[in-house]
Amino acid sequence: MATQKRVQKKTTVNKQSMIHKEIPSVVVTPKFNTKLLYMAVGLLALLALVLANKSVFLAAVVGSKPVFSWELNRVLVDRYGKQTLEGMISEQLIANEAKKQNISVSSGDIKSREEEIVKGLGSGMPLEELLKIQGLSKEEFDRQITLQLTVQKILGKDLVITQDDIDMFIASNRATLVATEEASLRVEAKQAILDSKIGEKLQPWFNELKTKAKILRFL
Repeated sequence: MATQKRVQKKTTVNKQSMIHKEIPSVVVTPKFNTKLLYMAVGLLALLALVLANKSVFLAAVVGSKPVFSWELNRVLVDRYGKQTLEGMISEQLIANEAKKQNISVSSGDIKSREEEIVKGLGSGMPLEELLKIQGLSKEEFDRQITLQLTVQKILGKDLVITQDDIDMFIASNRATLVATEEASLRVEAKQAILDSKIGEKLQPWFNELKTKAKILRFL
């Protein structure tokens, strides 16, 4: 009888062991908030972007107070925006007209004009020093020269300046001319006559150009 009980008990234990083997163990892992992870990564990326491009967001820091770039831009637009915009519109109108007439200014044209200007000043000072005094960059100076030469080519293509015109100009304006050599003197005089004639045509021509153009201003 005792032996039978031991066998029954052993059988019951074996059955329980088999049941436990059939039921898989469940490991409880803590839930991770992926939304917080994405937010943290996004904030780090934004911080890296700000640090890498400080000037896009910050213009200066005074003590502990930041001066944001958008504040600087707002002041610049309020003070100089309309004037700057009109200048940009004028340049674009002239560029469009030059393209229409197939007129272009080469780097050689710009260099020649720069040399004439430096020689005409007669100071012997290098161009870089002259620009520094005027507060101009070389890029801005070249842009102004390009604009001037473009207008000159557009309005001056039908102008005729004779040797008699040059002689008369030198005789009347010798004191105001810088050049001393005869060849340079005549080049300077011719340029002065050309500038004067173009100046007379410039305003009426440009007014007509603006009237015909479609310009929408949002400032």
